[in-house]
Amino acid sequence: MDYRYSDYSVEQLRQEIGRLKEKAQKAEQLGNISEVAINERKMQVAMAYMLNPEDFHADDVHQMTGDPGHTFKINYINGVFAWGHRINLLDETYEKEEAIPISILGDKVK
Repeated sequence: MDYRYSDYSVEQLRQEIGRLKEKAQKAEQLGNISEVAINERKMQVAMAYMLNPEDFHADDVHQMTGDPGHTFKINYINGVFAWGHRINLLDETYEKEEAIPISILGDKVK
């Protein structure tokens, strides 16, 4: 039976992240790049459930972990996902709104 990450305890989330990390490493050794990306994204979502969404607020701008060329301006928080827009190094805001796990958000910039 599958469980939702929201039903997991913190310890279960840590175990799941470890399991996904192993799967990603094995996939990388086999050269299966798409499987690596899938497992990394699952790890990011699982890690988001270990954070407190109330620590993130609308109109805050955060650095993005793993993407030094962009920051992210939050429009609103829905569960463990931040909805908003990427901003590039030239301070240009992307038109398309997207949702990212809060675990991807780094330090607050503004």
